[in-house]
Amino acid sequence: MKLELGKIKIDDIQFAEKTYVKDHVLYVNKEEVEELVLEDDKLIGCSLDIARPGDSTRITPVKDVIEPRVKVSGGEIFPGVVGKVTPSVGEGRTHALDGCCVVTVGRIVGFQEGVIDMSGPAADYCPFSKTVNLCVVIEPQEGLETHVYEKAGRMAGLKVAAYLGETGRNVEPDTLETFETKPIFEQAAMYPDLPKVGYIHMLQSQGLLHDTYYYGVDAKQFVPTFMYPTEIMDGAIVSGNCVAPCDKVTTYHHFHNPVIEDCYKHHGKDINFMGVILTNENVFLADKERHSDMVAKLAEWMGLDGVLITEEGYGNPDTDLMMNCRKVEKKGVKVVLITDEFPGKDGKSQSLADTCDEADALASCGQGNATLQFPVMDKVIGTMDYIESQIGGWAGCVNEDGSFEAELQIIIASTIANGFNHLAAKGY
Repeated sequence: MKLELGKIKIDDIQFAEKTYVKDHVLYVNKEEVEELVLEDDKLIGCSLDIARPGDSTRITPVKDVIEPRVKVSGGEIFPGVVGKVTPSVGEGRTHALDGCCVVTVGRIVGFQEGVIDMSGPAADYCPFSKTVNLCVVIEPQEGLETHVYEKAGRMAGLKVAAYLGETGRNVEPDTLETFETKPIFEQAAMYPDLPKVGYIHMLQSQGLLHDTYYYGVDAKQFVPTFMYPTEIMDGAIVSGNCVAPCDKVTTYHHFHNPVIEDCYKHHGKDINFMGVILTNENVFLADKERHSDMVAKLAEWMGLDGVLITEEGYGNPDTDLMMNCRKVEKKGVKVVLITDEFPGKDGKSQSLADTCDEADALASCGQGNATLQFPVMDKVIGTMDYIESQIGGWAGCVNEDGSFEAELQIIIASTIANGFNHLAAKGY
């Protein structure tokens, strides 16, 4: 598959009478967006706000972050969710509004939505403190079941991102990049002297608001499969989960998976990037065993020399991570794990809930239990009502003036376990 990705640089968002892009500014008709969101009768309120880097603004509780995009050719954006399933994405041409995001915000679903600060100490830990964000604040019907509310919020964000992405369809991008992965035997023959490297991409799929969607299908319903990397870069996977904020792989991160992007940078130079083995994270032991067996079989069939493995979440998924590691290594394939750590506030507990002897090469994305002081902000988009019950917060952590102390894991993507962050840990 061959994908052309055009990036249209966006430096600011402003409200206007119509929605369009001009001179690196995204102009948005607020009323049209609000009407689009409220087409879903499960939502009774919608308001829009803009958050810019450096603003004294806090956004919480954050549900998802999405980059506006449009498929110029080769399928439709968010296939199986917003767009048509076929033809599949990952080829043709896509335009992205680079530098801006749609951020869905609203009354809490569980306790796993997070915080984005546009300035202050927490901004150093969050990638979305550096983007211009159109915040879509939603209000659900009273008594709505949490999973129904999650779907309504997910769909609201995706529809708004697709609507805004259309503004870039006929705009000449500032940059145009091409990514290509050929069918497996052709790809292997292209660089016979380079090590064949793959990526094992573990999706959160443990249910109870822990779901991810592959071409519109809940990830817990499929078995491990092969994907072209460009499919993932092009919207085939969307987030639908409420895992710990620091770990949450937002829809934006599926577009911008750093493992895939870095493997393409090295492709044809020092590695032959063969593609992605897509798998999920399971609840029951039999499923974990079955799916890790399938992952190892795919790695062997692809003739891989090495793989990188990432997970989403922590605790129970650590067992899936280690099973994949152990079984793939036993097939003669070298493994490097990428994950974050949770050793407790004092740093003295075991960092991962599971381990294995084969896990001898690991890149750490930092630890989520360290605490940080969050100062008062001039503006809150959403509500501070749930800080003490969100992951990373605790009863009594909020001061009378609105400042609070919390663990890093309350910040969206602060220790995200695929490397899209600024934290690391050094081993000795």
